[in-house]
Amino acid sequence: MTVGSPERLRGDLKRLLHRSENVRDFSLGAARILARAVPFDGICLVTMDPATLLPTGEVVENGLPHATRARMAEIEIGGEDFNRFSSLKSSGELAGNLSEATSGDLDQSQRHRELRRPNGFGDELRVALVDDSTMWGGLTLLRGSDRGTFTPADAALIRSLSRYLAEGLRRAMLVTALSADRQATEESVGLVLLASDNSITRADAIAEKWLAELREDGRDAPVPPVVTAVASRARSIGNRQHEGMDAIARARVRTASGAWLLVRGTTLGEESDAQTAVILEPARAHELAPLVADAYGLTDRERAVTQLVAQGLQTGAIAERLHLSPWTVQDHLKSIFERVEVSTRGELVARVFFEHYAPRLTNGTPVGSDGWFVPSTAADQPPRDGTRGRG
Repeated sequence: MTVGSPERLRGDLKRLLHRSENVRDFSLGAARILARAVPFDGICLVTMDPATLLPTGEVVENGLPHATRARMAEIEIGGEDFNRFSSLKSSGELAGNLSEATSGDLDQSQRHRELRRPNGFGDELRVALVDDSTMWGGLTLLRGSDRGTFTPADAALIRSLSRYLAEGLRRAMLVTALSADRQATEESVGLVLLASDNSITRADAIAEKWLAELREDGRDAPVPPVVTAVASRARSIGNRQHEGMDAIARARVRTASGAWLLVRGTTLGEESDAQTAVILEPARAHELAPLVADAYGLTDRERAVTQLVAQGLQTGAIAERLHLSPWTVQDHLKSIFERVEVSTRGELVARVFFEHYAPRLTNGTPVGSDGWFVPSTAADQPPRDGTRGRG
């Protein structure tokens, strides 16, 4: 078996995704594995808010200059360019190379024409990182203009590996989601005003603090990508360029200190040069709920079952509360154990609720007649039906 065979690549990616502790380590490790089969000169992995598909950060090696990233985000969000990540996901293709999409005329692509060619790049191979219909990010492999193009076989190979890339990114994001800062107060909300060119015209002291944490190197740097992405989405909605159910100028992102922020954007007026207000505030429990629940891969029904397990209810009581048969509840529990990688109810409660993560899981949904789930002591209460055992 060669080092670049699909079987060897899958095995190495599986091992990597089980040991990577953060997104950067996973991204660069995955790049080294992929390079054994598909040579490239640079990479860019973009993480996305799975609810809105807005970019929240980047891992770049030998890629475009930092100054081009705001424009790249604008093209990706509001343009009609070839092989946009959202298009690759919706088409089901997941991966594709630009040379094939443009029939060899790379300049048909706006991002190539404006950004990649002027910086010495040629063809690109993109893959949407999708797991169970949820997109966690996108990976771009780059070749210099003096190199040959990617082939359909290259795209097919990367496509076959996309589920492992998505799973690795999903796990890395889950680790960070579970370390959210839950001690923030309302005084931690900051406001940034951006001009139409994404330059900062005003930022209060709290916003400056959050911006400093979001900058990759911790020093004076351009506006963080998540801020420009949210601002671009807000402008496109204001100009009616982006309509639909997913048209929300909002994203969640983790800072260098481990806190999670909710970033919201809105335009201040209808003029072409109107400023855009971006609000940065600590993400509350219900705002992190979709991220944590999606990261575990739990369905709405599985979340409800997990909440009731944590309250101490046994199988029969859960079945009665959710109007299910006991056998259906057992099937849900089996699926939950597999997804969360535990083997007992006690392990499940410890894994999901030990650090009081339960409010993030509920997603604002009441369970049964009791109303809202209270996580602080419910897991320690005896079963209401007086029985014990795994059920």
